[in-house]
Amino acid sequence: MQSLWMLVACAMFALMGACVKLASDYDANMPQIILFRGIPSVILLFLWTQYHKKSLRPKSWKAHLLRNGFGVTSMWLGFMALSMLPLSTAISLNYTAPLFIGFWMLLFGGTQRDPIRIIAVMFGFLGVVAVLRPSLHAEQLPYALLGLMAGACAAVAMMQIRQLGRLGEPEWRTVFIFSTFVCISGGVTLMVLGWPTLGWQAYLALIGVGVSGLFGQLAMTRAFGLGSALLTAVLQYSTIIFAALLGIVVWGDLPDVMAWGGMALIIVSGLISAWRTYTEDRIMRGQASAETISQKG
Repeated sequence: MQSLWMLVACAMFALMGACVKLASDYDANMPQIILFRGIPSVILLFLWTQYHKKSLRPKSWKAHLLRNGFGVTSMWLGFMALSMLPLSTAISLNYTAPLFIGFWMLLFGGTQRDPIRIIAVMFGFLGVVAVLRPSLHAEQLPYALLGLMAGACAAVAMMQIRQLGRLGEPEWRTVFIFSTFVCISGGVTLMVLGWPTLGWQAYLALIGVGVSGLFGQLAMTRAFGLGSALLTAVLQYSTIIFAALLGIVVWGDLPDVMAWGGMALIIVSGLISAWRTYTEDRIMRGQASAETISQKG
């Protein structure tokens, strides 16, 4: 199933998060991290398209503008929340995007209006909460609202990626245009704030941010563009599992019993959604086969 590309994306995004943490430890500021998040994608994809003589002209500027407007806005809102809230709280709020998708599907999803998969999304978020155990104080509420807005914008951007897939936009073109918008937003901010001096370790970590982000974005775009929206939304929770494993290997952060329980809940939610998708696919193929036989008869 195309949605399983989300597992590749989650591994890459977890690696990207580790590189972001390392870059921050070596004094890189947020606009620099954002700029490097987009630069490798822009350069490598541009060279690849020129070599293979592929056009970068989009089929729908409107769809791309919506995707990138909400996507870049979500990125900056998420970083603002991250700078003012406890790390676990900010990350949990970023993972509300699948909940917004689930509620949208419940109201307007048509054939994908599946309460069981929507419940799986909610269980996945409960797993995230168990892993991260966020805390929030009253004075932090405005920044928590920014985090929720980031989740809502991310949900719209994800659904717009699906729309681009239906329009026939290839993953590489969608990622190239998004990365260009990311570079512009980071570059403009750096023109205002200036460029702080960095060591080679910081630049190495920044390159890691961009390369892992490129492959993660390509895999995520393919998953949302061609796969089940809800299954893909649930599978993205596995980023937490990959990040926890990286934390153990790199920083020695060993999760406790509740955290392991949360990871198990994340996995179960993904399996439930995968089972529902597989069942529906079999039913649809059976109906199509029956209709073909009936027409021939």
